[in-house]
Amino acid sequence: MELIILRCIFLLCAGGVSAIINTALPSDAEINPYLVFAGVMGTAVATILADIFIPRKRIDSISAVYFGVLIGMLLSYILWIAIAPLFAQSLLVGNAVKLIMGMLLCYVCVSVLIQTKDDFRFLIPYVEFVREVKGFKPLVLDTSVVIDGRIADLVNTGVFDNQLIMPRFALSELQAIADSSDKLRRVRGRRGLDVLNRMRADDKVDLMIFDRDLPELAGQTVDLKLVLLAKHLEGKVVTGDYNLNKVAKLHNVPVINLNEISNSLRPVYLPDETFRVKIIKPGEGPEQGVGYLDDGTMVVVEGARNRIGQDLDVRVTSTLQTNAGKMIFAKYEG
Repeated sequence: MELIILRCIFLLCAGGVSAIINTALPSDAEINPYLVFAGVMGTAVATILADIFIPRKRIDSISAVYFGVLIGMLLSYILWIAIAPLFAQSLLVGNAVKLIMGMLLCYVCVSVLIQTKDDFRFLIPYVEFVREVKGFKPLVLDTSVVIDGRIADLVNTGVFDNQLIMPRFALSELQAIADSSDKLRRVRGRRGLDVLNRMRADDKVDLMIFDRDLPELAGQTVDLKLVLLAKHLEGKVVTGDYNLNKVAKLHNVPVINLNEISNSLRPVYLPDETFRVKIIKPGEGPEQGVGYLDDGTMVVVEGARNRIGQDLDVRVTSTLQTNAGKMIFAKYEG
């Protein structure tokens, strides 16, 4: 509603501007007043249509253009004051130099600010804000977490509202996997690309491909590049790779491990609790049968070796937490 009111006021202002222009024209001018009105209103309508068809506007890009033009004009004015005496004899040449100088400086300033906005992460004005809220830290994705695919489902739940960063070097590694001659690696790589495309097409997901080559990343391995990039952006690494998790912790970079999240969300069964499980195969013990919960947790059941293929009500005796996950030991008393 606010935008509709703003656009209506803007059209009224455009009509007023056209009326002022027509009033200021000399009486002997051969310009048609209706042509002036149509030109001004057409420009206003084109501006509104451009605003409508470009719904997602990045404040950092807009700020870069705004402050780039502002700084460029300020530098042009200061520089012109210094060199104006050189063109005192020729006003025409001086005006031409002033226009060319302003155009060049505005372009250079806008270009520099656009190329460095990721380093400064500025809003308005062009300063680096210290983000005290932890939720705003960007999340740097590695190839393993993209191939895994759970990150897309996790983001869709709304748990993460952070910006997701996919580095160009990690994307290149993913493309190399998708082009591999090994069938399994090729399938995994293409799955990762499909996950990225799905997140990129989702308007609720803020996914950015980081293209810049930082000097400190030159010559480093992909894992170390991810860690250094997350440290540079003051973000977190999202991974399912155990080794990358260790490397990130050595560099004091926060890590979000999807495997740890998955383990923490598994149901907790205390001793003497009962639940139902299907016995899939015999266990290592003489009377043991093995089943699995829906989340993949292994359940070792005493006295169920001869009940393979059956759904049994079992009672928990103990649980064991390992690096690979949690194991539940239970007993069948049927």
